[in-house]
Amino acid sequence: MKNHIPRKRFGQNFLTDDTVLYNIISAIDPQADDNMVEIGPGLAAMTRLLLESLRQLHVVELDRDLVARLQKNFDPARLHVHSADALKFDFSSIPLAGGRKLRVVGNLPYNISSPLLFHLAQIAPQVQDQHFMLQKEVVERMVATPGSKAFGRLSVMLQWRYDMQLMFIVPPTAFDPPPKVESAIVRMIPIAQPLACDQKKLEDVVLKAFTQRRKVIRNCLAGMFTENDLIDAGVNPQARPETVSMELFVALANRLP
Repeated sequence: MKNHIPRKRFGQNFLTDDTVLYNIISAIDPQADDNMVEIGPGLAAMTRLLLESLRQLHVVELDRDLVARLQKNFDPARLHVHSADALKFDFSSIPLAGGRKLRVVGNLPYNISSPLLFHLAQIAPQVQDQHFMLQKEVVERMVATPGSKAFGRLSVMLQWRYDMQLMFIVPPTAFDPPPKVESAIVRMIPIAQPLACDQKKLEDVVLKAFTQRRKVIRNCLAGMFTENDLIDAGVNPQARPETVSMELFVALANRLP
């Protein structure tokens, strides 16, 4: 599986550090009958370790050269290779054997990480958990708490759907080629019953609120809510958007007609 030149347009940075790989597998804790899908298997470093525990594994790979290598080097009865763009792939099409939910893992390309996370959120009710390697800065935004500079649109939208935990940091030296930034492993567990809210309305409120995050929220949401609307929802009109909790953003979204 060597002699593949990483392609920048696919955001390819291949994990090569055995210690990190085994730490990730330990965090995932794959079980034989899991319905698991790996996004971006690349040179199959994690794929091979996962298959040591799993009876079968689905993978989604965009690079056709890597697809061909995977199909050549693995038993198709155990490794189901989907040649597709993960941003467009219908993850709900993966059969859920035994009625068990889907487990999603992967070293996600940094250039598509946020849109891919939002794409996967659409099937959150069908998912048991997700373990991803992402740029550390992205993970910090995902798990950020209100009042921190990292708290923003990604924090609110994902915390509405998932319980999340930054597991551990991965240095650039663990990859070939080394990225210019640190990475991190995040665990995402879908919330069984998210706060009742129309997703599109929540997206609209959050996007508008954080477009000019240095302004107070009364000014950010002018035209969408009056000052009294904010007060009635429990939001301080003078607060900055990054200090407003996910729960209060949901309360605002629920006030929209």
